Parts: sequence; structure tokens; C-alpha cells
Amino acid sequence: MASSWSELAAREHRASVVVLAGGVALYAINVYLTTSLLPNAVADIGGEELYSWTMTVFLVASVISSMLVSLVLSRFGARWAYVAGFAGFAAGTVIAGLSPTMVVMLIGRGVQGLAGGLLVGLGFAVVRTVLPARLWQRSIALMSAMWGVGNVVGPIVGGFFAQIGAWRGAFALLAVIALALIALTFRALPAGSGEASSDGVPWGSLVLLTGAAAAVSIASIVDGAATVVLLVVALAAGAVFVLYERGASNRVLPEMTYRGRSPLRWIYLGIIVLAMVSTIEMFIPLFGQRIGGLGPLAAGLLGAAISWGWTVGTLSSSGAESEKMRRLVRVAGPLILGTGLAAYGLLQVNDPSVWVIVGWYATLLFAGTGIGMAISHWFTAGMRVSTDDAEAAQASAGLNTSQLIANAFGSAIAGVLVSLGGPDVVGSARVLTFGFALLALVGVLVAFREFAAAKSWQLGASAPRERGVEL
Repeated sequence: MASSWSELAAREHRASVVVLAGGVALYAINVYLTTSLLPNAVADIGGEELYSWTMTVFLVASVISSMLVSLVLSRFGARWAYVAGFAGFAAGTVIAGLSPTMVVMLIGRGVQGLAGGLLVGLGFAVVRTVLPARLWQRSIALMSAMWGVGNVVGPIVGGFFAQIGAWRGAFALLAVIALALIALTFRALPAGSGEASSDGVPWGSLVLLTGAAAAVSIASIVDGAATVVLLVVALAAGAVFVLYERGASNRVLPEMTYRGRSPLRWIYLGIIVLAMVSTIEMFIPLFGQRIGGLGPLAAGLLGAAISWGWTVGTLSSSGAESEKMRRLVRVAGPLILGTGLAAYGLLQVNDPSVWVIVGWYATLLFAGTGIGMAISHWFTAGMRVSTDDAEAAQASAGLNTSQLIANAFGSAIAGVLVSLGGPDVVGSARVLTFGFALLALVGVLVAFREFAAAKSWQLGASAPRERGVEL
């Protein structure tokens, strides 16, 4: 049965949808809001030498909590898991807003990250139990679109409070929103879990994956050989993580990820590719100012073009209901992304004309559309891969973990490519853009590999088709 946006917004689903989307929106808005007001905060409380660590601490904390989503759900249920997430986010935001020094700010950012990673992961895990299956794709599309909303609202709100000299007020506003969502959570979500059981914290996997994320995050703020060494360490830690998980009894990702020809591993990889490429937006405003001579606002809007395209692509492709259309979207998305970035790279020239700059906006918007149309369908594919509640909850939580890890790796790789293309800014822009365009095209190969794995999985002895799973 086909779904519609009006059905998702119906009275019986509205409160649940607001909570799920609100958790993702808080995370996304916070990322871009903090970036826009940090210069003012540093001018007030000092600690410029720790500037880069505000994102490093937040990201690593998010990765850690994203791996604990299934455990938190099994022990506390959807309602109390969300309450803990919103309350923790509010507490971290208050600490950051009241911080007298940068060290205290980092503590607040760490608490924010732990709560934020949990909130984003909960959205993709809880949707299976609070909404009917026919609404999953629409709800996933809505949650994915919140990243685009964050990229627009975050800089505007943060910039406004910074402009009036009241950067702490921006954090206060976020805390109030988080508390309001707590009140809504009690009405919207069930008290029971109905999700997953767990034997405990997967310490081995958590340490290895967190180590990899930390190495990549640090690699993005150091130079030269240290960056290469840290990337190698991160890759080694990631490889050991996979080997460890294959034989572990208590793991982050579901056992079926490593079983036979399971398509789940390719689903995760498809998300990783798209999420890594999306991190190019962190350098787009810099290129706009240095190459095009754009002002801060115009350059910020240029960086937001990818997220706007992401939102457009997500919402416009959410009506793809048949499996054939879902697969077509997952192939077309990375093709559009790679093509758009390649076109943007070709437009990187010294002293660009007005029409060339207009072309920057158009090609980035086009590229972002490719991310949006594909990534939400990868998330839905992961949710449909099993009907077992425990396994499906782990698979859903792994979707978010994959995206957060990819963001960390993507940011570091982007920094490396920018350095390789220097010292000329146009050279940096071209190397980064063409490099990520090639990475985007890898997503096409991943999609076809997942299709083959899904078909083989269906025909196998333990095939999901035999268990009544719709892929």
C-alpha cells in the first residue's frame, strides 16, 4: 500500500514523527550553529589553540553513543531512551553556554555529542516500532532532510546571536527546545522497549572503533607525515574491528553483517560512501571566499547548497515504493553526485565571472540532490533486511554508526586532499572535488554489488525471503 505525506502527518503519528525528526534536527542544527558562533565564543573566553577540538570531541562522543543505541533501547525502552537523550543534550548545551573557559566548553561539547549520537541513532531504530512499515520510507526521508534544515537554520540562528553579542543565548535556545521535546516524548512514545536484547556493552568493538574515529579526527588537525600515520592507524584499527566483530559474541553490528553473502555489509558501505563525500561542504565556503571573493553570507549559502539539494533529493524520491524504483534511485544518486562535483571542479578558475559563480551554486545543488535521493533508500534497505526485532534494531543502529564514522573519515580525507592540491587554492579545490567525485562513483559499484548479494541472500538456505522479509 502506497503512503503519503498527509498520512505521516496524521494526528495519530504526528507527535511520534516530531520526536524522531526533532532528535536529528537538534543534532544537525547544533553542528552548524556552533561552527558559526565559535569565533565570538573564543574571543570571549579564550582557548583559540583548542578551537578545532570542539568538533573533534563532539564527533568522537557521538560515535561512542551511536554504538550503544541497541543497548540503551533494550534496557530503558524508546520513551526513556529519548528522555535521556534530550535531557543529556540540554545539560551539555547548558554547560557549553555557561562555559567560562574553552576547557569547560569541551566538556559541554562532549556531553552534547554523547546525547546527540544517541538521538540520531534512536530515530532510525525506533521508527520500526512506532510507525507502520508503509511509512518507514517517508519518515526516513524526513529525518534525512533534517540535515538540510540544520545547515540552513544553524548558521542563521548562530550568526544572529553572534551578531548581537549574545552567543550564549543560542545555546540557551537549543536547551529550551530539547526540554520541550522531552515533554512531547512522554505523550508520543511507548514506555516498553519492544526492540532488542543485549548481553552488555561491546567493549572490544567500542574501543577499536572509537580509536579509529579519534585517530581520523586528530589527523584532520595535524599536518604532514603525522596525518598519514594517523590515517594508517585508523585504517588498521578499522580492519581489526571487522576481524574482531566476526568472532565476537557481543558486537556492535548484527551477526548477519558477516554472515555468508549478506547484503547488509554493502548497505553500510553505500551509506559510508555518500556520507564521506558529503563532508566536502565544510570546505566550500572557504573556496567561495578565496576564489570567488564572496562575502561570509554568500559563501555560507554556497556551502549550504549541497544540503539544500540533499533535502530536495530526499523528499522528491521518497515516493519510490517498488523495489525496482528503490534500486534505480540508489544507483542514480551517486551518479548524480559524482557528475555534479566533477562539474563544480571544472568551474574552479581564477577570477571567476558571475555566471561561473552561479554555476557553482547550481552544480552543488545538483550534487546534493544525488546524496539525498540515495541515502534515505539505503537506510530503508537496512531496516528491511530482517524481521527479527533484536537483529533489526542492531542493523538500524549500525546505519547511524556507519554515517557518523564516515563523517569523521571524510573530514580527515578532505583535509588531506586540500593539502595535496596546495598551496594554490584553485588547485586544492580541484583535487578535493575530483577526488570526491571519483569516490562518489564507487557508490554505483557498491549498489550493484548489494543487488547481487540481496539476490543471492534470497536464494540461500537461510534467505530472508523464506522468513518473509521484504527486501
